[in-house]
Amino acid sequence: MGIKAIVVLYVLAMVIVVVGVDILFFRHHLWARLFVNIGIVLVFVAFYLRFLKRP
Repeated sequence: MGIKAIVVLYVLAMVIVVVGVDILFFRHHLWARLFVNIGIVLVFVAFYLRFLKRP
């Protein structure tokens, strides 16, 4: 599997997690949803930079 396919799957997983958390926990809480979404994206970026980025 090429690196582009891995990145596409990684971004798709991130979108699924963000939408799932939004629907399950923060449907009616705008600011909490925004802050949690930013946190989730930062965790995904940190994981990508630590483990998946090529040196």
